[in-house]
Amino acid sequence: MVSTTTTYPHDLQAILDAMPYMTPADCALIERAYRKAEKAHEGQTRKSGEPYFTHCVAVAGILVEMKLDAESIAAALLHDVVEDTNVTLDELRREFGGTVSRLVDGVTKLAKLPIKPIGQESDSNRHSSAVQREVEYFRKMMMMMDDDIRVVLVKLADRLHNMRTLGYMTPHKQKDIARETMEIFAPLANRLGIWQMKWELEDLSFRYMQPDAYRAIATKLEERRADREKYMEQIAERLRQELEQNGIQNTIITARPKHIYSIYRKMIQKDRPLEQIYDVRAVRVIVEDEVQCYPVLGVVHRLWRPMPGEFDDYIASPKDNFYRSLHTAVYDDNGKTVEVQIRTRDMHEDAEYGIAAHWRYKEGRRANDDGYERRIAHLRRLMEFGMAREEDPQAFMDRMKAEVFQDRIYVFTPKGDIIDLPSGATVLDFAYHIHTEIGHRCRGAKVHGQNKSLDFVVKTGDQVEIITAKRGGPSMDWLNEALGYIKTSRARSKIRHWFRRQNRDMHITWGRDVLERELKRLGLINRIPYDAVSRMFEYEKLDDFLAAIGAGDINAAQIMNRVLEEERRREEERRDFEAELLKPKNHSAITLDASGGVRVMGAGQVLVSLSKCCNPMPGDDIIGFVTRGQGVKVHRTDCSNIRNTSEPERLTEVSWVSAPSLDRYAVKIEIVAHDRAGLLRDISILIADERVNISALEVNTRSYIATLNMTMEIANNEQLTRILSRIECISGVVEAHRRNA
Repeated sequence: MVSTTTTYPHDLQAILDAMPYMTPADCALIERAYRKAEKAHEGQTRKSGEPYFTHCVAVAGILVEMKLDAESIAAALLHDVVEDTNVTLDELRREFGGTVSRLVDGVTKLAKLPIKPIGQESDSNRHSSAVQREVEYFRKMMMMMDDDIRVVLVKLADRLHNMRTLGYMTPHKQKDIARETMEIFAPLANRLGIWQMKWELEDLSFRYMQPDAYRAIATKLEERRADREKYMEQIAERLRQELEQNGIQNTIITARPKHIYSIYRKMIQKDRPLEQIYDVRAVRVIVEDEVQCYPVLGVVHRLWRPMPGEFDDYIASPKDNFYRSLHTAVYDDNGKTVEVQIRTRDMHEDAEYGIAAHWRYKEGRRANDDGYERRIAHLRRLMEFGMAREEDPQAFMDRMKAEVFQDRIYVFTPKGDIIDLPSGATVLDFAYHIHTEIGHRCRGAKVHGQNKSLDFVVKTGDQVEIITAKRGGPSMDWLNEALGYIKTSRARSKIRHWFRRQNRDMHITWGRDVLERELKRLGLINRIPYDAVSRMFEYEKLDDFLAAIGAGDINAAQIMNRVLEEERRREEERRDFEAELLKPKNHSAITLDASGGVRVMGAGQVLVSLSKCCNPMPGDDIIGFVTRGQGVKVHRTDCSNIRNTSEPERLTEVSWVSAPSLDRYAVKIEIVAHDRAGLLRDISILIADERVNISALEVNTRSYIATLNMTMEIANNEQLTRILSRIECISGVVEAHRRNA
């Protein structure tokens, strides 16, 4: 009988021919999986019109190129049969065994949790739905990685082939899938150390997300490709001759592949044109063993002048994904910049395939299990806090992307140990990473010998020395995300755990202090009772509410947002009520001031002005005081002059009509801080950054404590709150609040 089996780009024979290292049993397993998937997908087509089975074969082909084991390749061939055909998981288990069926089941579960919401959804629900799906997708992916990393390898190969064939999708779908790939899958490949896959996923995503920028760089590279290749051949030959003269034999010198997205990122980061991006010209030197790496580096630096600040030793200090290599950049004989990477064959394989190298066949045996276990242990530690249960799905997603998928930084201890942190981490995050108790007692840090505040953001290469107190614990303010003290959920979890360990009475005391300080900062300390704020959070008992604050379950930012939201709601109700009063039948009882901003109830047209003792502004509760000859002066209701007046009969009801025509309002604040050089400068720069003018300033210093009373011209309550929060982040500042009078 003549076979009529369709031949695909990677047919069965091509797959088997690419795996001479496989045993007969392995080949038989792959052949059975190939036949099963081919039959199951018969009649199905892709958007391109090709048979759907071509996708399954292509995914398997990607894993074949990585020399993965037979079970992974069989699972790749079968990865869509349970989801898209009538084949059941039990059927796969009977025919292919538990491991293959478990891998297929894992990939199927990931496929059933799309990151983007499916179907038509209202605008109000779309964002929430997308975040919920992302959370579920991440949780599943993390569990799959912990159970069997090969599930994620198959999924990455699946995504890579989908990206290679994305041109058949609609432009809108192309951008959505490219965004998911850039945000999730490419960083995941990087975290697993699979650089070969990472670079291609990034380039393909970039191609669809920013097609004009991609095309411009690709065109320029292609225009100069022939000249560049010829030039790099000369560079490689020059280096090879020099190495041989120095007794270094059997090296492999190749031009390093040019990745368009990495070139684009460097153009943006360094604000340089393509012509000034040096790693467009790059070579890679692969040597026999690690001992040869450093002599090769010496030859390179003697041959060509090294560029200052462009040397990285990832052999002595590997990256967090275990990447190892020497990197340097030099000026060649013609003054052009060339990047050189130096590594062993094992390092090269590890860099290309990362964690997947464990499953690669090496001369009839698998890769070193110890290296694989170290990687898995590292991933578990990295995700340990990211997998913690979060009430807010958006917070979970932000932390996962920041700590698991975002770029990492490498910071040094005073002893030279390297600490791996997510980009954006602060010195306080660093302290908690060193040791929990060091974090609890951290009161500052020295970065390269210079004093820095707790919210100082560290960067790669910084040497950090933590300054600790002999006793004491963390501050509740550290949990306030708006203040920016911590970035990592590791530190956040340890701080919350510390507060939960304390007894209830202490929680209540701490909670009362936090609530009082926040209401004082908002200028509402005498206007809103504590139990009213408690009810905003649906607590029946005030002590329960205060204990929750003290334990870290409710932070200052949440209090601020809830109180301001309630204030806005009350203001809207007041305006609705006053709008009703403005109807013709009541018009005679209301008059407006000249600015159109304040109503005086029950009076004719009168002179109205804002008092200078308490400087009320829109959003404040106000009351009028009828003066002798100066009309009605408007005060805040908590103004000490009003509370202590001996003539209460002169008080009259007033209210805001709309934002007065004044653009700015004079507001008095008080700042208490430890006196130090540069304190006033730092505060002034911060206020200037907010485009706010300081109209008056008085500074008093006693026993090394400075008290600054200043008057600022503020636009609104929100701006005032933001400025006060930022001032309290300045090194040495104890508190900043609005003065009542």
